[in-house]
Amino acid sequence: MAQTPKNREIQVQKPAQSLAHFQTKLSKGEEEDGGLLKSILIGVAALVLVGVAYGAWGAYQTQATEKHEAALSALQMEVEGDGVTPVPPADMEKRMRERLGRLEALVAEAPSSRKAATAGLLASWRLALDGKEQAPAEAKDAWGKIRLAQRALALGQAQAARAQLDGLRAKATPGVSWAEAFWASQMDTDRLAGDRAQALKDLAEYKARFKGRSDTSAFEGLIQSI
Repeated sequence: MAQTPKNREIQVQKPAQSLAHFQTKLSKGEEEDGGLLKSILIGVAALVLVGVAYGAWGAYQTQATEKHEAALSALQMEVEGDGVTPVPPADMEKRMRERLGRLEALVAEAPSSRKAATAGLLASWRLALDGKEQAPAEAKDAWGKIRLAQRALALGQAQAARAQLDGLRAKATPGVSWAEAFWASQMDTDRLAGDRAQALKDLAEYKARFKGRSDTSAFEGLIQSI
């Protein structure tokens, strides 16, 4: 007698996961991905903030330096005049004494990159007024050399002024912050030395470098006074 075949159930796959288990697993994966993304975003934000802060600080420093140089130049012009008409020594001494406090304030407030040069100018004023303080014998940067040249000019020392300026000539080109101050000091040195021929050469070189980008009327008037 034939036996009745038994029904057999063949399990072809694992039991399907429950919906609750799937949702839990999915939620856990999203939390892990979200945490990683959050960490990345925090890192990027921190880098951006550092970059912004660095840029803002650099802009502040540049603005502070430009403001300081403008105030210092204005002060020197008040004392030394326009560079065309020589200021009598007695009048220059009076102007320096009246403005000495302002220069001291500029030294105290000067950016670190300009403090030494401004302090050198203050020392030269005190030396010229009372002979009680020595000006620095040398300067490391262009602004410092220009200040020493201006000190020499205030003391009537044309050769000493030339010694400070000669090494700066090649770099006194458009785009350099101290270029205009250099050429003004160079022309004033020519005037003090009474060297009209050199002044004409310097004016021609200045015009060739700046190619009409700057007003030369003050320099031309200064040469006429030689």
